[in-house]
Amino acid sequence: MSRSRARFDTAWQAALDHARQAAAQFGMDVVVTRDVLGRACLLIDDRGRALAHDAPDVVALRDAFVAATRPFTGLEPLLFGERLFAPELYFDAEDRAPVSPRQGSTGSVHVLERTVIGTDWARSVRTPADGALGRRDRRVALYGFKGGVGRTTATAVLARHLAGTGRCVLVVDLDLESPGVSNLLEDPAGLPRHGIVDHLIEGGVGNADGLELVARSSALPVDGNGEVWLAPAGGRPLERGGEPYDYLAKLNRIYSDLAGLNPGDGDRPFAARLEEAIAACEDQVTELSRRPDVVLLDSRAGMHDIAAVTLTHLSGLALLFAVDNPSTWEGYEMLFKQWQQRPALARELRERLRIVAAMFHSAGDAKRLPALRDRAQQLFADTLYDQLDTDDEGDELYHPPVEDDDAPHAPIPILFGNDLVGLDPLRSRDWPELPFVEAAYRTFTTTVERLLPPPHLAPESS
Repeated sequence: MSRSRARFDTAWQAALDHARQAAAQFGMDVVVTRDVLGRACLLIDDRGRALAHDAPDVVALRDAFVAATRPFTGLEPLLFGERLFAPELYFDAEDRAPVSPRQGSTGSVHVLERTVIGTDWARSVRTPADGALGRRDRRVALYGFKGGVGRTTATAVLARHLAGTGRCVLVVDLDLESPGVSNLLEDPAGLPRHGIVDHLIEGGVGNADGLELVARSSALPVDGNGEVWLAPAGGRPLERGGEPYDYLAKLNRIYSDLAGLNPGDGDRPFAARLEEAIAACEDQVTELSRRPDVVLLDSRAGMHDIAAVTLTHLSGLALLFAVDNPSTWEGYEMLFKQWQQRPALARELRERLRIVAAMFHSAGDAKRLPALRDRAQQLFADTLYDQLDTDDEGDELYHPPVEDDDAPHAPIPILFGNDLVGLDPLRSRDWPELPFVEAAYRTFTTTVERLLPPPHLAPESS
């Protein structure tokens, strides 16, 4: 009879348990790494310490670790700082996630994921400053865990509304696998020569200078001095006989973290490269017209690196589109629990989130919006809000009540009507001005406007 083997989740828990044991037993810091196949190994920081790597207790730890984690055991189950070529890449890595702190004679335990996608849900970075406000504070992410909830149409409607208040609005199409908002804002012939994927590819090799990344929308009617600019996912292919444009080949190569371009450079994670691409789009709008007052990031759905980076790194306000059904809440619970594992990140994120009640039927549904609010508040209370029964004294708990209209869980409704079904924006360019469209999105647009920073001050004339 074959010996039982651990499954992925149980093997990982066993790895963490053995890391805590090693930290307590040897009094040294431990990093648990997991590679792209899910295989784990322990790195023990014995630099400057006398630890015999063939000692019976070390051998016993290795054997127990292998037995508990097989087949998800790394090729080298135990590694030691004294023998690593560059131990600081592990023990001092910025993207380590804390598991347990150093206490007394017990070392700390950290996790260091080495995956293709997914780690960006648990990372947080600061974006470059832009005057009194950071760039991130003027960015709004529009995200839905499930597709088909009207996120892209809402992006276009919100862009027009904000431009109607005199703002300069930049819309960035980050739904790279299924671009859509570009069609609502611009005719194909008016798209810029390049898109977000071009900057990610060219920037990866230091070749991003001179890309044409933005175009002013000519398809969205805007009154007054407001402007809507578009940064599409992909650029406009030239006419037959011109330079080829292979979007799929670029898309297949953008998500990996990259090494620095020059010896001694640090890593260039996907999150940082996407930030550079969006900043380049913002700078081009500034050069061509004026600084964007607001940047709308139309994210893709699901648990994907684009969504992770957009919500966790790039946006000052994140609008989470929700339909009141089990799949929506199960998806957001899975996402929130990823953040919950990093308390500092959760505290930073939670007040930047707002639930949007997407495709909400108003007629005869007086009880549905309060029901959605209750579900959303329960989700936040179980994951991202402070627990009311905590023993922490002196700390002000963040746990807004259900009836708080300004809380992250308070749903912003977008009404839904049958007239919205079959609407063809390409044939009806005045669609945002239709009465039923304005009625459906009025609460949404005015609420989001209230949540945004004020527009940039116009420069004084000399």
